[in-house]
Amino acid sequence: MCGRFNVIDNPGLQQLLRDLGIDLNLPTRTNLAPTEGVPLVRADGPEHRLDSARWWLTPSWAPAVDQKYSMFNARAETLASSRAFRTPFRRQRGIVPMSSFIEWRTEGGGKQPWLIESGEGAFAAAALWDVWDGDGSALLTCSVVTTAAAEAFTPWHTRMPVFIAGEERDRWLDNTHPVASDDPLFQPRLKCDWRLVPLSREVSNARNKAPELMEAPPQAEVVHLARDG
Repeated sequence: MCGRFNVIDNPGLQQLLRDLGIDLNLPTRTNLAPTEGVPLVRADGPEHRLDSARWWLTPSWAPAVDQKYSMFNARAETLASSRAFRTPFRRQRGIVPMSSFIEWRTEGGGKQPWLIESGEGAFAAAALWDVWDGDGSALLTCSVVTTAAAEAFTPWHTRMPVFIAGEERDRWLDNTHPVASDDPLFQPRLKCDWRLVPLSREVSNARNKAPELMEAPPQAEVVHLARDG
């Protein structure tokens, strides 16, 4: 799953945005949680555009905006069959740029947050989007696509976001052509090196947004995971 992530104005994120055709810098925001506004890159004709979207997909046909069902993640295995996600999967695909994301695992009788960073400085997470206008005002919402965890990441979680790289990004953003439900981009593998560090447990409260909380405590264990071949 993916339940928290960071957007940090660093060279890696700046380069990712340039690669996606977005000529601007994003302000640093940390510990982003579901229902908050997050950056979303999507196609706009032959170009790409960057918008802010509510991170909790509300289907266009939904009677109201609510949180009855967990819609901030979309399982890759059921994109083509899910009533909520099958139409966005066909023609409303986007990318959520991330500097890093946060995952928890049980350690010492409690939930320990870990920061996961890309060796390239940023991740491009596959996303789906929809627009709800049931009250007459358009609301752009999105969901991050997840898949089974790569083997090296399973000690931390059984799921992880679908991160896309290289030509995968152009194919994913090209909503004039479908992406097959068994496309290799959904495979559970590490497409770059990862760096994992434990964080203060204050991070578990989504209201704690101080950027310094994303820094590893002194003498913290640092784990490096190598990209899959």
